[in-house]
Amino acid sequence: MNRRHFLQTLALGSASTLGGPSQLRGVPDTFSLRYILSSAMFGTMPLAEILPEVRKVGAGHIDIWPLKHGNQREQITEMGLDAFEALLKEHDVKLGVLTHYNLGPFGLEEEMPVAKRFGCPVMVCGSRGPKGLEGAELKKAVAEFCKKMQPHVAVAEAHGVTIAVENHANSLVSSPDSMKWFAEHATSQHLGIAFAPHHLPQDGEMQGKLIATLGDKTAFFYAQQHGMGSKEQLPKAQELLQMPGRGDLDFNPLVEALKKIDYRGFTEIFMHPVPRGIPILDSAEAITAEINRSRNYLENLVKQA
Repeated sequence: MNRRHFLQTLALGSASTLGGPSQLRGVPDTFSLRYILSSAMFGTMPLAEILPEVRKVGAGHIDIWPLKHGNQREQITEMGLDAFEALLKEHDVKLGVLTHYNLGPFGLEEEMPVAKRFGCPVMVCGSRGPKGLEGAELKKAVAEFCKKMQPHVAVAEAHGVTIAVENHANSLVSSPDSMKWFAEHATSQHLGIAFAPHHLPQDGEMQGKLIATLGDKTAFFYAQQHGMGSKEQLPKAQELLQMPGRGDLDFNPLVEALKKIDYRGFTEIFMHPVPRGIPILDSAEAITAEINRSRNYLENLVKQA
């Protein structure tokens, strides 16, 4: 092993103990997308059927969703934490994210002991505050939201968790401007953005520049585009246009920007079915194949970046 390889290996080994979305920043020549599998892609399928698919999609972590998008968090409550831990070990999978839009940014504390027990580094939620603001009013509201988040972020830090707030449509933090102001006022390393291309104008160049501007405040990345939307019932071929490589959004500028900021957080290939709570396709095998189709598209972009 030459000296350079040794130093890279040493840095990787040290970083792996740190947790959090930026644990490998600064390690040269190692850019890759770090995939995580969302349980919501499988509707209410049992965890025992979902966890074997994690490694098949090039991931090592699972993102657990509750009702209404899935019910895997409720499954964990029913089976107990010890049984869930045994199931993770059986399939060589780690808990990477707890998604809780139901609890919101001010209600995550009840789940943080669970995150700490399993070494789960990220919790994803939406923002809270007035909608439809612009300009100075929007900037002020985002600053107030970040201030209200401070005690909750302190608890997250104590539990080794980063709170990632999604730029969800029709919420306080949704527009590019609101995301920039959030990044400005969210000064803690344990508070960041869950970057969702689906909820932004479908302009790859604009989104890439936004990622570059946000820098290390990007704590989670949804590989999902708008396609033809996810609110109304559509033929499956049209619904699947949310997946990377199927719809019109060019992910190349996004991947290039992720490389530029040395992004090392989780990347989740994702879409919403209609209605919520059903699997995106009829079987676990078909879902895995569809995710891998998008992963191949993204991996080709990584090679070009």
